[in-house]
Amino acid sequence: MNPEEKVAEEEPVLVFESRFESGNLRRAVQIGPYEYDLILKYDYGTNNYTQWFYFSVKNTKKGANYKFNIINLVKPESSYNQGMKPLVYSVADQHWHRDGTNIAYYQNTLKKKGGGFYYTLTFQLQFKHDHDEVYLSHCYPYTYSDCCDHLQSLCVMKHKERIRRTVLCRTIAGNDCDMVIITNFSSKPEDIA
Repeated sequence: MNPEEKVAEEEPVLVFESRFESGNLRRAVQIGPYEYDLILKYDYGTNNYTQWFYFSVKNTKKGANYKFNIINLVKPESSYNQGMKPLVYSVADQHWHRDGTNIAYYQNTLKKKGGGFYYTLTFQLQFKHDHDEVYLSHCYPYTYSDCCDHLQSLCVMKHKERIRRTVLCRTIAGNDCDMVIITNFSSKPEDIA
């Protein structure tokens, strides 16, 4: 075994996860000691469209320069080429922030089934802590649970005379699709006229 292979073998490998609410990452392939090609699942309800990413990595190494390449994006242009950065949340630091260097968005050589080519978003990150759990996202995640919690906080007793929440229908996934009614429930019909 040559020395380069031994160093690469000893470096910690990131552990990727996206099986959580609003998570999106289909596959991660390590292509170098600190470089990963990432493939996203198609955005829900679209015809092979990919933009949303949200996943976590564990087993980080402090100060290492990690490179991430999301290789199956479909938009020909992106705000990442105008200065936008991926959103990062460190469990150790407990806050979201935009981060990344050497960010580029460009057409790659992978062909799409219907014709044309995919696009790649590439960026580098240096993590601040060893063995941290870090979440990466296109933008601030707002999950179905977040929405339900927000609606519940609006419908507390002090707002009961103005806001009511009821189930309008169920989604394909079986979740409640709420309807929120905002009015003055304490007024009489003759007071409105």
